[in-house]
Amino acid sequence: MIKELCLGAAIAVLIFMILMGQNVIPLLLLAGMGFFLYVLMDKKGLVGNSQFAGYKSQVDFSFDDIGGQAPAKQELKEALDFVLHAGRIAKMGIRPLKGILLTGPPGTGKTLLAKAAAAYTHSVFMAASGSEFIEVYAGVGAQRVRQLFKAARERAVKEKKEGAIIFVDEIDVLGSQRGSHTGHLEYDQTLNQLLVEMDGVKNDEQARILVVGATNREDMLDPALLRPGRFDRIVRVDLPDKAARQHILEIHCRNKPLADDVSLESIAQESFGFSGAHLESVANEAAILALRDDSPIIQQRHFKEAVDKVMMGEKLDRKPNDDERYRIAVHETGHALLSELNRPGSVSHLTVTNRGRALGYMRAIPEDDFYLYTRDYLEQQIQICLAGAAAEKIVLASQSTGASNDFSEAIKFTRQIITSGLSSLGVIWEEIIPREHYHKEVREIINHQENIVEDLLKSRLDLLTETAQLLVDREYLSGGELREMIRGEKVIN
Repeated sequence: MIKELCLGAAIAVLIFMILMGQNVIPLLLLAGMGFFLYVLMDKKGLVGNSQFAGYKSQVDFSFDDIGGQAPAKQELKEALDFVLHAGRIAKMGIRPLKGILLTGPPGTGKTLLAKAAAAYTHSVFMAASGSEFIEVYAGVGAQRVRQLFKAARERAVKEKKEGAIIFVDEIDVLGSQRGSHTGHLEYDQTLNQLLVEMDGVKNDEQARILVVGATNREDMLDPALLRPGRFDRIVRVDLPDKAARQHILEIHCRNKPLADDVSLESIAQESFGFSGAHLESVANEAAILALRDDSPIIQQRHFKEAVDKVMMGEKLDRKPNDDERYRIAVHETGHALLSELNRPGSVSHLTVTNRGRALGYMRAIPEDDFYLYTRDYLEQQIQICLAGAAAEKIVLASQSTGASNDFSEAIKFTRQIITSGLSSLGVIWEEIIPREHYHKEVREIINHQENIVEDLLKSRLDLLTETAQLLVDREYLSGGELREMIRGEKVIN
């Protein structure tokens, strides 16, 4: 209303000046420049509340639509019940929660949990990214924080909702420790404003505000943001275990035609370490591969190919020469034989097909999800890493640069042995142990495992060369075919 009155008054003044014979062109130019600056500032969020005028209200999204994450969902629901039952909570003298921080690896469903929380509490859902608050202009970030909280309250009242959930993704950009950005006080001012706004949230307001933050860098956040009274609950959203991975795959395959041979349980077994985003991509890529093959249904082989694609990338057209292909086959066969000898049934398949940056690869079927490792297990992993280079050395009397990544992995497992107190050094502090002692221990562990690997491969030299040649001819061997050759049940033609 005020804008319309001001505009009408300005037009009336211009008409009056024209009737009086005054030159109004300079005033029109000045007004045009002022309007241009206003629009520019409005886009930058310096005026009004246009930056966060839009919002999302997820009424058709629930916790049941999120696969796995049962502990995170349970803890989040418990926190949200304080919002739903504010009256009963107040009678008990319980202070309402002001903030919930979701922390965990990327792609684990933190944003989905925030959206489900809005539907669970019948609240307005407003989303922003931490980077949206930071500008080169001093004071802009703090202004945008005020706008966001104000817009959340106004939307909740307008929509007659019980409250509003403000979701800030990548909150580590906005909430990083004060003083960490030397010479740039805009970050600190913005964080200070967020702290003030969260302190100002009260339970008796007409619209209750709950701040939900998400980050995978909890260590970067300012301690003042993490204290009780601001982010009262820190909910860990971890990578899904096997059962959760199967649940996620089932959700993403609900609208896809699956063949009878599809076993989502086996795909969940082979996708250890995948996040929910990875698993969604596996289901999507499997459907794309089926469409590429003109298949009306998605088969198990499409899912296996999709796991490889998500893990390592698309197949490449580059073709190594015959000598290189044989060397690659020998290398991958070495990995596969050691994997099968250490844990029968562990190889999914091996191939000399180029994919991503790999000239060939052996994919293992992970065991049940482990969270603790013994020295025997770590030594077996070192043996598998060293087996490719050892196979090249035994069959071809030389090694190649293709084993550099394998050696890095072997060193990583060796460091785990040492830092976990499982080596001959006993319990140590890695930062103060003399480097020569550390290097000597690493070298002894690697050399010992290398000797074991070479002895095992030399005792099966015929099997190693036969399998490598078959892999060159076929480009692909399944784990079942490899195990038949190891058992000597039949020679595959």
